[in-house]
Amino acid sequence: MRFETAAIHHGQEPDPLTGAVMVPVYQTSTFRQEAIGKHKGYEYSRTGNPTRKALEDVLAFLEGGKYGLAFSSGVAATTAVFSLLKKGDHVICGDDIYGGTFRLLEKVFKPWGLESSYVGVDDVEGFRRAIQPNTRLIWVESPTNPLLKVIDLRRVAEIARTAKVLLAVDNTFATPFFQKPLALGTDIVVHSTTKYISGHSDIIGGAIITSDEAVHEGLKFYQNAAGGVPGPWDCWLVMCGVRTLAVRMREHERNAQYLARFLAKHPAVERVYYPGLPGDPYYTIAKKQMTGFGAMVSFELKGGLPAVEKFASRLRLVFLAESLGAVESLVCYPYIMTHGSMPEAERIKRGIKDNLLRLSVGIENRFDLKRDLQNALRE
Repeated sequence: MRFETAAIHHGQEPDPLTGAVMVPVYQTSTFRQEAIGKHKGYEYSRTGNPTRKALEDVLAFLEGGKYGLAFSSGVAATTAVFSLLKKGDHVICGDDIYGGTFRLLEKVFKPWGLESSYVGVDDVEGFRRAIQPNTRLIWVESPTNPLLKVIDLRRVAEIARTAKVLLAVDNTFATPFFQKPLALGTDIVVHSTTKYISGHSDIIGGAIITSDEAVHEGLKFYQNAAGGVPGPWDCWLVMCGVRTLAVRMREHERNAQYLARFLAKHPAVERVYYPGLPGDPYYTIAKKQMTGFGAMVSFELKGGLPAVEKFASRLRLVFLAESLGAVESLVCYPYIMTHGSMPEAERIKRGIKDNLLRLSVGIENRFDLKRDLQNALRE
């Protein structure tokens, strides 16, 4: 079954009772048991729910994994992965990451005794050098947030495998339509389903996919014990998004390619970060390990913060907002929004400047979007 067909049909058979073609929303907290110790596979909706199970199954299939687990947010999914570790363990993290992940490591897990270090994602061998006797996990994003760096996942996976260390990849920006990290040798894939997978700015959610049975059992235990699960309505909405993921990602990328080329030639733009531009330093590796370049475009404006403020105030179709991956185009100012939780020195060291903007290109008409950007960039 190919991607587009699986997104609509895998794990989503018509309801056997009514014939409904959409998986029902099982809006229940508990399930009647036939006798002591005898039930039909479900006991309590924190532990398992048929609507959630359908979502978990289709996400696992689309990523090429055996097991899927849904969570109440992307951060909840990330927390579950880090919770596989214990006090005194060490995690290696790529340096260009979502600010919320940095905050989680530094403000939540560090006080619990989890050690972390950061490696420049441009230096793959740096991950090998950073491995310590207590290293248990490597965590990376690809493409990264917000500078859209693409990491050679096969090489990092080889390093992790040699060291007997787990490798987790946040695949939110690429989605399984454009990239399948498990096929490249990684152990765990994480998503914020809030973003492209749901695609409509209407839910908060997360997911983890793996083919490692022991990892799955640990994560499944955590999911039930900690309880950070999505409700059935949220799962149902994400499944609605999954069904159109392929057609949306094609249009997202087509628009992003068009706008990235426009921005790269504009005199008010200092630099564009987009792996789909042939001159981008990550173009070759992206072309090798991805089937598309995605729809996130970051760029720096000449003139610093005043230029950024003027640009944002003039936008009409593109909304200044947190988040990404929706049908509508959104622009974010990472310096104080997604990465505001990082100390200023860390932001600057990682290349997150005060003139950087991150554009999530939607599926509006690309000529309308270009016109909106042109107006915002005018002198």
